[in-house]
Amino acid sequence: MSDTPNLRQAALDYHEFPRPGKLEIRATKPLANGRDLARAYSPGVAEACLEIKEDPANAARYTSRGNLVAVVSNGTAVLGLGNIGALASKPVMEGKAVLFKKFAAIDCFDIEVDETDPEKLADIVCALEPSFGAINLEDIKAPDCFIVEKLCRERMGIPVFHDDQHGTAIVVGAAATNALHVAGKKFEDIKIVSTGGGAAGIACLNMLLKLGVKRENVWLCDIHGLVYEGREIDMNPAKSEFAQATDKRTLDDVIAGADMFLGLSGPGVLKPEHVAQMTAQPIVFALANPTPEILPDDARAVAPDAIIATGRSDFPNQVNNVLCFPFIFRGALDVGATTINDEMQLACIEGIAALARETTSAEAAAAYRGEQLTFGPDYLIPKPFDPRLVGIVSSAVAKAAMETGVAQRPIGDLEAYKEKLDGSVFKSALLMRPVFEAARAKSRRIVFAEGEDERVLRAAQAMLEETTERPILIGRPDVIEKRIERAGLTFKLNEHVDLVNPENDPRYRDYWGTYHSLMSRRGVTPDLARAVMRTNTTAIGAVMVQRDEADSLICGTFGEFRWHMNYLTQILGRKGLHPVGALSMMILEDGPLFIADTHVHMEPSASELAEIVEGAARHVRRFGLEPRIALCTQSQFGNQPGGSGARMREAIAHLDASPRDFCYEGEMNIDTALDPELRQRIMPDGRMDGAANVLVFANADAASGVRNILKMKGGGLEVGPILMGMGNRAHIVSPSITARGLLNMSAIAGTPVAHYG
Repeated sequence: MSDTPNLRQAALDYHEFPRPGKLEIRATKPLANGRDLARAYSPGVAEACLEIKEDPANAARYTSRGNLVAVVSNGTAVLGLGNIGALASKPVMEGKAVLFKKFAAIDCFDIEVDETDPEKLADIVCALEPSFGAINLEDIKAPDCFIVEKLCRERMGIPVFHDDQHGTAIVVGAAATNALHVAGKKFEDIKIVSTGGGAAGIACLNMLLKLGVKRENVWLCDIHGLVYEGREIDMNPAKSEFAQATDKRTLDDVIAGADMFLGLSGPGVLKPEHVAQMTAQPIVFALANPTPEILPDDARAVAPDAIIATGRSDFPNQVNNVLCFPFIFRGALDVGATTINDEMQLACIEGIAALARETTSAEAAAAYRGEQLTFGPDYLIPKPFDPRLVGIVSSAVAKAAMETGVAQRPIGDLEAYKEKLDGSVFKSALLMRPVFEAARAKSRRIVFAEGEDERVLRAAQAMLEETTERPILIGRPDVIEKRIERAGLTFKLNEHVDLVNPENDPRYRDYWGTYHSLMSRRGVTPDLARAVMRTNTTAIGAVMVQRDEADSLICGTFGEFRWHMNYLTQILGRKGLHPVGALSMMILEDGPLFIADTHVHMEPSASELAEIVEGAARHVRRFGLEPRIALCTQSQFGNQPGGSGARMREAIAHLDASPRDFCYEGEMNIDTALDPELRQRIMPDGRMDGAANVLVFANADAASGVRNILKMKGGGLEVGPILMGMGNRAHIVSPSITARGLLNMSAIAGTPVAHYG
C-alpha cells in the first residue's frame, strides 16, 4: 500500500486516466478497405485456418500465438496484499502484462480466474493451451501453486512458469552468485538460514541447491520455528525436503555461523543481534515486502561489511522478478520451447549475474541517475532498465533450450539472434550494423571535444568494447578520472584512451602555433591564438585533426551548432571541404527517415540544395539503404510559381544537368513524398517509386521542425546530425544526444571516407 495520501492518489490517477487500465489491443495489420477485410476475415482467413489444421506448428506463423503469454491468477496470494481475490488482483496482472511488453516485446493477456480449487484451476489453465505460447502463473497461494504448476506442466506442451517461485529463485540465484563472488566464498561451503516456507522461499532454496549449496547446510524456519524432522504442524512435502535432524527449534538456535540469511517472510524477523552472530561479511537477503526482515542500516550497524539485498527499489540490490521473467519467456518463445527446464533457468542466472559484473550501460545509468552502478556489494545484479538484458539473457535461455532438446524451432545463428534482440531495444543497432562493420575495417582516432562529459566517457568505454577505434578525450585529467570512477567505467587514461589537457599539455605551443598560422591573416593574433588553445576544446580538436593527430572530431554535446561550425570551417574548411548540410536519420516504427538540412543553411540556394541532395545520397548508402530523395516544399510540382518552390525547381535542374545514380523527385509536399498512391494521382509519370526515405527541405526551420516533431511526438530515435561535406573529419552533435548516440556517431566518424565516397 502507498505510504502517503499523495502517492496513493497519484497511483489511482495513473490507473484511471486518460483511460482506465494499463492495456489496450491494437491491430497489427491494415483494415482500411474491402480487400483488407477479405484477407483478415472471410474468406481469406480460412487459408490460415487450414494451414494450421494441416500442421499445428503453423500457428506460430499465421497467428500471434508464438508471441503471446497468459498471466493467470486466482488472486489468493497477491504480493503485499494477500488473498484479495481474482477481481481485485486484475491491476497487478495488467501490470505484469505491461512489463512483458515493455521489457521483451511480448504480447500478454491477463486472465483472472475465480477458482480456488487447485485441480480445477489447473483444468482451466490447460484448456487455454490453443490460445497461448506460454503460461505465467502468478500470485497463487502455497501449496496450491505447486499442485497447479505440476499438473499443467505434465499436461501442456508449452512452457508453464510460476514466476513467484522460479522468477524469484532465478534473481536470488544471480544475486547470490555475485554476493559470493564479492565475499570470496563458494556455494558448496556456505551455511544458509532461511525464513519463510512459502512458494518463493522453497523455490529459492531449491535453486541454491542446484547452484551447489549442500542440503545439510540449509536451515529453514517459518512462523512456527525451525523445520525439523518429525514436525507435524503446517508441513507439506516441499517443506519436508529441508527438515533437519536436530533438537534445535528456533531462528535464535541456528543463526550463529550462518554465511547467508534468506528472508521471504515478514518485517522485523531478523534482529541486529542475529546478524552479529553471522560470519564475517555476512550476506543478508531480506526480501519481505514492503518492510524487509531487517532494514539495511540496522544490519550494517552491527556488520558494516554486510552484503545486503532487499525487495525494495529505494535500497541497493533490489531483487526484482522483472530481471528474469520477460527474458526467459522471450528466449523460450523464440525457439518454441515445450517447457522451461532447469538448464534454461541456470542459463538465465548466469546471464544476469555476468551482466552485473560488466560495465554499466549508459541507458541504465540515465534511468537511475545518482546511483552508484559499479559491481560490488551495492551492485550485485543489473537494473531492470539495462537494455542489454534481453540480448544476453534471452539468447542464453534459447541456447540452453536447444542444447537440452526442448526447442521445437531451433535458431541457426545465435549471434544474429542476439543482435536482433539488441536491435529491438537499441533501435539504431540493425541500421548501424553496416557502419560499424565498415568502421572496424580500419582503426581510426576519434577526438571528443567535450571529454569530461559523462556521456562521452560512456561512449568511449563502448568504443573500446565494440570497435577498433581509439578515443581521444580533451579535458582535465583529475575531473575525467573522478567521473570514470563514479560511473564505474574500466578504461584508464593514457593507457586505453589518449588525453589532451587544455590546462597543461606539452603540445600547447605547437597547437597555438598551428592555429595562428591558419588564422593570422583573419584577425587572430598570437595572444588570441594562445587563449583559444587554452579554452576552446572544439578548436583544439579541430587543430588535432588538421595536424593528423586525430582522424575525426566529435563536438557539440553542449553549445550552439553554428558556434562549433565556425571553428571547424576556419580550421578544417580547406582543399574543397566545406559544410554542405546536416543530415539526421530518424528511426521510426516503420523504418528510417532521413531529414536534411537541419542546421547548416538557413535558406539554402538552389546550388546548395543540389549539394545537400548529393551528400544525402552518399550518406544514406552508408547504412545499406538505397536513397529515394524528395525535395519538399509547400509547392507541388510547380503549382506555386515563386518562393521556395522556385529554388527547389532550380535545384532539380542542377541535379538533372549531370547523370545521377540515385532517385530524386520534387518539388512536393511531405504527404506526397511519403504516399506513393497520392503521388501517382498527382504526378503519374514521376521518376520515384515507393515512399521517399529522405526529405530535403527548402529551409532549416522546416527541416529542424520535422526532425524535432518526429523525435518528441513520433517516437523517433535520431542518429546524427551527420555533418556532410567535411570529408568525415568532424561532426557536430546536438546537446540532447545520448551515450548510445555518441557511440553511433563515433562509428560514422570512424568510417574512412573511401568507404562511402
